[in-house]
Amino acid sequence: MSRAEWPRVRRLLAGVRHAFALDSPHGALSEEDRELLARLAGAIVRRRMAMPAVLFLESVRPLSGIGSQAMVFLRPFLTPLLKPADYDRIAAILERREGVGALVEAIQAAQEGGSRPAQGEEQAP
Repeated sequence: MSRAEWPRVRRLLAGVRHAFALDSPHGALSEEDRELLARLAGAIVRRRMAMPAVLFLESVRPLSGIGSQAMVFLRPFLTPLLKPADYDRIAAILERREGVGALVEAIQAAQEGGSRPAQGEEQAP
């Protein structure tokens, strides 16, 4: 192999490393993203839909990119329920690899927070 071919080989190897990388190119979720997911999770728990939501999210986790594209398609029908900016952020979050897992964790945290007894109440044994 001649010296002239080495830069091409390096570019090829860099591309292959990037193609199989497991780290998100977007970085970690921001605090604003986590707050938005917590609000969404609270709404899901208030409607007593935590278990079906977690079951659905866990079953479609491998297809999260396709699901977020479906959210973009359904945007005209669903934006009356949410602010358009929040809806777009949720679609962008769920497109990311760690987005579905973060939403599941937020739902579980909201469910645990809502199941704690209020002050003055005793917890059943």
